[in-house]
Amino acid sequence: MRPPEILKKLKEMRETYREQSFSFTKEQQAEYDKVLALRRERVKSFYKNDRVSKGGLSKPNVDVT
Repeated sequence: MRPPEILKKLKEMRETYREQSFSFTKEQQAEYDKVLALRRERVKSFYKNDRVSKGGLSKPNVDVT
């Protein structure tokens, strides 16, 4: 499953979750857990490969006189 497909599937499943009074069937829960694990694996790889933004560069303190 490609990354965009994972995100779309998660969004669809969350909408279904809300429509079903905030509950999944056992099959839906298993599918959600599988897709969520794929997403978490991808995010971990971003952290491992240092592809996560750490914020902007910090500027040294400069005294203005």
